[in-house]
Amino acid sequence: MDDLGVKAFRKKQIEEWIWQKSVRSFDEMTNLSKALRASLKERFEFPALTTDLVQRSSDGTVKTRFRLKDGAMIESVLIPVVRDQRFTVCVSSQVGCSLDCAFCATGKMKRMRNLDAAEIYDQVVGVNAQAQAFFDHPLTNIVFMGMGEPLLAYSSVKEAIRRITEPRAGLGMSPRRITVSTAGIAKMIHKLADEEVRFNLALSLHAANEEKRSQIMSINETNNLSALMEALRAFNDKAKGKISYEYIALKDFNTSIEDAKELEQLCRDFPVKVNIIEYNDVDGVPFQKEDERKTDAFADYLNSRGVTATIRRSRGKDIDAACGQLANQEGDGHN
Repeated sequence: MDDLGVKAFRKKQIEEWIWQKSVRSFDEMTNLSKALRASLKERFEFPALTTDLVQRSSDGTVKTRFRLKDGAMIESVLIPVVRDQRFTVCVSSQVGCSLDCAFCATGKMKRMRNLDAAEIYDQVVGVNAQAQAFFDHPLTNIVFMGMGEPLLAYSSVKEAIRRITEPRAGLGMSPRRITVSTAGIAKMIHKLADEEVRFNLALSLHAANEEKRSQIMSINETNNLSALMEALRAFNDKAKGKISYEYIALKDFNTSIEDAKELEQLCRDFPVKVNIIEYNDVDGVPFQKEDERKTDAFADYLNSRGVTATIRRSRGKDIDAACGQLANQEGDGHN
């Protein structure tokens, strides 16, 4: 901008066009002169996401495979709860994932790279347009629960959240409506606490004792439950967001009353909500969805002990619902 002699107020206009109005070309920046637009077109480009495939479920869930500028594929999911006027986008933060959680489709893909902040932002913009088109309602919530580990792409995630929440040159969403989900990296949770972030944090827990968690999540070997609980206590003391546990109900593995008792103990040191998630089966993965009655009994026990526990019923059963399934159809994330 400086090389072109662009004045400060013009820079602000351009910034607003890109990050608030989400335009895809300089021709749309109608309050700039034609000469300036032509100069910008000669020097810059918009490497925006393009839609590769959209799947719509009978329950309203919309799953989109986006193609990035280098040809890699990622996924985003629109999860509508129309009766509550709640429209959530689940965004990805990496192409593939460097973790290898045993139950996850994305874990079968190698991590190719982190997304940059603009690619995360573009997912929100693209799915917000879907929410408006399909349901005549904007997005209300954002969850970083798609492909990848957000805390291993933290600089991009942090900048994307800044752009999403910025009121003037951004989308103006409240950080209270944003949840970042992590498989559990204690050092980075301490960093979030020290930075006093305002968004919410979800720990992908899935088992409440060291042995079981290590069986399905190898990251537990270097970030055990003791270290994670210490980090979450720091987050609760310093940061502004809420804490929740994500707990996938895996058949005959983690849903006994004994499992519930162990989970209850991890809910005593700070306020936390438990989201029990029905599993979407993944080809080649030796886990299945737990029986609904057993899942209900698990949740009922926790609630009877004063732990707030809700069950997230499976969505998108008639499409490639599990995270990573759709992009994984392309092998390693490329065509």
